[in-house]
Amino acid sequence: MIQYRKILELYFTDVSQRTISTSVGSSRNTISDIVKRAEKLGLERLTDNMNNHWLEEFLFPEKQAIEKGFFPPDWEKIHKELQKKNVTLKLLHMEYDQQARDGGKIPYAYRTFAENYGKYAKKYKATMPIRRKPGEILEIDWAGSTLSINDRSNGGNLTVYVFVATFPYSQYSYVEGFLDMKSANWLTGHIHAFEYFGGVPDSLVPDNLKTGVSKALRGEPILNEAYRELADYYQTVIVPGRVRSPKDKASVEGTVGFISRQIIAALRHYQCFDLRDLNQQILTKLNELNQEAFQKRPGSRKKAFDEEEKSYLHPLRQTRFKLSEWRSAKVQPNYHIQIERMYYSVPYEYIQSDVDIRLS
Repeated sequence: MIQYRKILELYFTDVSQRTISTSVGSSRNTISDIVKRAEKLGLERLTDNMNNHWLEEFLFPEKQAIEKGFFPPDWEKIHKELQKKNVTLKLLHMEYDQQARDGGKIPYAYRTFAENYGKYAKKYKATMPIRRKPGEILEIDWAGSTLSINDRSNGGNLTVYVFVATFPYSQYSYVEGFLDMKSANWLTGHIHAFEYFGGVPDSLVPDNLKTGVSKALRGEPILNEAYRELADYYQTVIVPGRVRSPKDKASVEGTVGFISRQIIAALRHYQCFDLRDLNQQILTKLNELNQEAFQKRPGSRKKAFDEEEKSYLHPLRQTRFKLSEWRSAKVQPNYHIQIERMYYSVPYEYIQSDVDIRLS
């Protein structure tokens, strides 16, 4: 009997496939097949309930169907197809049934088909991290590490803060450097990200920071008004990560760390005087990373985005969002407010009241 659990336990502790083959008495081809299937299905850890029988059914679901004389469904493909809009299990069974009959094979009845898929999906869920639907959310944050450019005026350095946006589904990302983390640059980063992606997601999940969130009350964030305007303009919604709730934005935090290692560290000694020059270098590194092959599943970030996610994005508006800024001021007894050393009149009934002002 093949020792599936033992094989994967050894593999997950970085034992070579040659050594595993010798240890468990299975051929290297068998070891390689098991490892490839595990990687393709995203199996990265073993839990107590994953015994040999469990793993065999999960890694080789077609065996059970063949042994019983039925045409084996491609559960991996079926699971992937169900992530698409308007695709139902009933539709997929009809296609499977036709495929089986065209090949002279016996198909499962729908009820058995659905039950077997349910078992597969339950096992698949047990092995995978949370994975969103394509185009569902874009996660945004500022990287903890920074870069710098040379300041011609005094010979010193200007700090460059790194904006990161990533899709959890494909891990496809956008990165850009800014000279501060104020609202204007936060919003500009979003606009440039949408244009880089060629579309807009269903929702945005920003970090709980002042440029995106004004304040948090009892754990529930209150949105910055300019940020809300941007979301309304691009017909998306904002769902801020809750205070002390990293699970709300786990993908972007993982990507921020990855970006820090791969881009920020690689450019730490790069000397330039112009932010545009630095951002061109960042873009070059970013494109390389997005096209780099995944380590534990087929394809790359760009391939996954182009083939599985991009078509689900909302189209861009024909014109860019016009940046604005919101401030608060108290109306003086002469029914005026002062903004940037300029006075503006307001209706007299607002005297002594605090009002919100939109600057554009």
